[in-house]
Amino acid sequence: MASATEHPTETPVTPEMPGPTRRPGTTRTVRASRAWLWALPPVALLSLVFLYPLALVVQQSFQPDSGGTSLEPYADVFASAAFREALWTTVWLALASTAGCLVLGFVLALVIAFVPFPGARAVSKFIDVFLSFPSFLITLALLFVYGSVGMANGLWTDLTGAAEGPFQFLTTPWGVVLAEITFFTPFVVRPLLAAFSHLDTAQLEAASSLGARAPRIIGRVILPEALPALAAGGSLVLVLCLNEFGIVLFTGAKGVTTLPTLVYAKAILESDYPGACVVAVVNVLISVGLYALYRVVSRRAGA
Repeated sequence: MASATEHPTETPVTPEMPGPTRRPGTTRTVRASRAWLWALPPVALLSLVFLYPLALVVQQSFQPDSGGTSLEPYADVFASAAFREALWTTVWLALASTAGCLVLGFVLALVIAFVPFPGARAVSKFIDVFLSFPSFLITLALLFVYGSVGMANGLWTDLTGAAEGPFQFLTTPWGVVLAEITFFTPFVVRPLLAAFSHLDTAQLEAASSLGARAPRIIGRVILPEALPALAAGGSLVLVLCLNEFGIVLFTGAKGVTTLPTLVYAKAILESDYPGACVVAVVNVLISVGLYALYRVVSRRAGA
């Protein structure tokens, strides 16, 4: 008997229709368009609140009181001895304060990070809180202690019977430097503590086991690791010192006029708005240039 061979029924496979494909360039264009849509509201708000008033200041700096548009306000301001003196005072005060902040900040960061003492963690936390204090508050505190009628002078006159105390430095340029060092040093300590937290302690132990003393360890091991953080913190402090107004005003230093106080004097006291705008533009240009330097240093330091 012949046996019938059964063949299984094969189901035909229908190929899937390929969906619409997007080119990579089209996808990137869509994403870029969406990013611009999200960025448009904050950019518009920033332009309205900040860039538009700044543009008005720049425009006013080219409009003398006599009318028209010219470089006369710039020529008058640059030719004045008051502007040159204020520019020099601003620069040297900022440089001196920055140098003091770097030295004091480095020493304080070393003590907090590497010298074990009770309360080191609390001191580190206090530095974070100190950064939120307004500058005039620190200046007022110094005035209460070292001012002409402050605690130190009062104690001296009570003990000696003198007419006045010996502490009169707050009304000098060095008083401004002291106040700025006191206020801005934490801006150097904070990045240094962050840098020291990533320092390999095995290097310190190896240097110590080889007989290196503390100054040599600091100079050969710790300082090279701290240079990027020092550069970033110093750049930021320099920018802040160049634009500081409250400390100079509250110390009442005699004969100390910086660019920010010169803007105030020309605009409020002399009603010389074109001249005030010229000084403000110069101050902004210096600050923006130093801020760009700060960003470059911070990027290289990994901040």
